[in-house]
Amino acid sequence: MATFIIARLTFLEAIRRRILLSAFLLGVAFLLLYTWGFYLMRQEALPSVPRSEVSGAILRSGLDNFLTLAGLYAVNFLAIAMGALVSADTLAGEIGSGTIQALVAKPVLRAEIVFGKWLGFAGLLALYLVLMIGGVMAVAFILDGYVVPNVATGVALIYLEALLMMTVTLMCSSMFSALATGGVIFGLYGIAFIGGWVEQFGALLENQAAVNIGVVSSLIIPSEALWRRAAYEMTPPLAQVIGISFNGPMFTVSVPSDAQIVYAVGYLALALAIGVRVFAKRDL
Repeated sequence: MATFIIARLTFLEAIRRRILLSAFLLGVAFLLLYTWGFYLMRQEALPSVPRSEVSGAILRSGLDNFLTLAGLYAVNFLAIAMGALVSADTLAGEIGSGTIQALVAKPVLRAEIVFGKWLGFAGLLALYLVLMIGGVMAVAFILDGYVVPNVATGVALIYLEALLMMTVTLMCSSMFSALATGGVIFGLYGIAFIGGWVEQFGALLENQAAVNIGVVSSLIIPSEALWRRAAYEMTPPLAQVIGISFNGPMFTVSVPSDAQIVYAVGYLALALAIGVRVFAKRDL
């Protein structure tokens, strides 16, 4: 019960600090800009492609898929940034200011505090992704009646990636200051991002050394691998058969396996367990 009370208080604190309001307003601005860009690019790229012909339908579907995944790529990054920013200061900041004493002095286990905050932020991320992903999907459907394949699987993987980065941030927040936590998290994200690009170019050029660099970066932090698998799942079957799927601004040639998803789930669980353990032993 204490865990859910803290989760509720964490969610209400996000509302009080205008985090939800600012995220909503910026999200609306992004969706308006995305809608306008989606419309202009379709008008420019396919001015005279007939809907009745098979080739025309394939071209329209491919462009719609590319533009939709480009929008989801941006949403994916925004969700990661939001999860990292809201959780970087939650333990480190309260420890530094001394406000955490008001919680630990009550008959509440420290593990319940960490789990409660994790649940609160998980709910916040879920709400944010529902609004943002729903908006991107609605734009594609309203403008051209397009729906990406395997929506549920793709959205679940995007949410898992956001949860993973938020959990690692929460773990670091139990060890370091908020500033140090931010540096560690964005450093890890940079490793995953660059490693993912190197792996794709390596797979395209059949350079195994470059592919291995991407694999190692995915083991360090599997965030980018989750996005690439999500993009692959939401790519049309024809592109999957060819072996190339859209990945926001580029392509996915080397597709992460099911084992990578299992590894990411285990990584998340281990990070949460370490965060709970460190906070329980930390001198406040």
